[in-house]
Amino acid sequence: MTTFVDRVELHVAAGNGGHGCASVHREKFKPLGGPDGGNGGRGGDVILTVDQSITTLLEYHHSPHRKATNGKPGEGGNRSGKDGQDLILPVPDGTVVLDKAGNVLADLVGHGTSYVAAQGGRGGLGNAALASARRKAPGFALLGEPGDLQDIVLELKTVADVALVGYPSAGKSSLISVLSAAKPKIADYPFTTLVPNLGVVTAGSTVYTIADVPGLIPGASQGKGLGLEFLRHVERCSVLVHVLDTATLESDRDPVSDLDIIEAELREYGGLDNRPRIVVLNKIDVPDGKDLAEMVRPDLEARGYRVFEASAVAHIGLKELSFALADLVGKARAAKPKEEATRIVIRPKAVDDAGFAVTREEIAGEPLFRVRGEKPERWVRQTDFNNDEAVGYLADRLNRLGVEEELMKAGARSGDGVAIGPEDNAVVFDWEPTVVAGAEMLGRRGEDHRFEAPRPAAQRRRDKQAEHDEAAQEFDDFEPF
Repeated sequence: MTTFVDRVELHVAAGNGGHGCASVHREKFKPLGGPDGGNGGRGGDVILTVDQSITTLLEYHHSPHRKATNGKPGEGGNRSGKDGQDLILPVPDGTVVLDKAGNVLADLVGHGTSYVAAQGGRGGLGNAALASARRKAPGFALLGEPGDLQDIVLELKTVADVALVGYPSAGKSSLISVLSAAKPKIADYPFTTLVPNLGVVTAGSTVYTIADVPGLIPGASQGKGLGLEFLRHVERCSVLVHVLDTATLESDRDPVSDLDIIEAELREYGGLDNRPRIVVLNKIDVPDGKDLAEMVRPDLEARGYRVFEASAVAHIGLKELSFALADLVGKARAAKPKEEATRIVIRPKAVDDAGFAVTREEIAGEPLFRVRGEKPERWVRQTDFNNDEAVGYLADRLNRLGVEEELMKAGARSGDGVAIGPEDNAVVFDWEPTVVAGAEMLGRRGEDHRFEAPRPAAQRRRDKQAEHDEAAQEFDDFEPF
């Protein structure tokens, strides 16, 4: 059974905002009580938060679909709907959040670090909040916005100071078991370690973490063995330790060639050239291992490596190795730039920034003007198009924002198509620039006389359809001689 997962694809959905309420206060002897519809509640967010007690992404491997709760709709009596509850997803320290294209969205390091993976939708305003001096009793309310839907990838990169790398069965698990209190699985067959193991080592006044990475083999950077899956766990480590087996039973292997092969795989993976290296010649408790270590040590030192002879079984050379690693870790920590308090940068929008843009497109030879912007698109999502008064309110808002003026500048004429929103989810309507905003045009609640007259483009379609039907009827009535 799988007990460790370090890469998952997660499908998260934030909560939808609750709809606003259109209500009129009713009380005895108060026939004109006024609007009292409450606002809808906000949808819940989906938030990833680092939890030090979590060490794997296994839970999300089994349950990749997560959704926050929706906001409640508003009610009469000025009662606002309840906000949706945020969904907190705990993730291990060192989790990287990516989109489907592989772009990094967030790097979560440090307990409590959080990232909003999907934002909940806004709640719609009730008619009480929409009332004004010109529209005293709105017969409509705004709809709640849908929450974000995101497909993200979570990758776990182990947060450790030292990484032990080497061939399978080189003795990495044995070393971490004697250097720290970690209890990894140890056996005399290859690929005993299937998941990274972490241990905490104390050397004098320095405390550091050490990671045992599953064994690497030639071609690991291209996916052979387990290397490609776990090489990412080496990225955050400050020091790399090559654990070389001096007592291998394979005749075609020796410590120097093993080192060259592992170094080639690290270079192929990339990003690890600047990490300091230490070489550990392990298993010198075996007589042939001791002789081989003394033979290859001068060659390795000539290459510039700091070499230690050790035996995890006989506990030889461990103290010197532990303090040497502590010294390198201390230097790496001192070289890191000090963390400064986050500066709050305020970037006000330009005075002439309308917040939207109008572009002209051609669809089947007909002009189509597309409006893109945060406000217009949000207003469209909040509009109930089954309510004429709500549609009229949308037209008034767009007019005040300056959309009509920009359409005129772009060359739009009466009856041209106007689309608000992206291509895959846009609201398209026929533009009529002569629509006049004003409360005096309104009739009963929920109605707007401005939309009773047929629009030019709609009338042209009706005329074309009538001509087509008439021609089809003449063809059917034609009798050949």
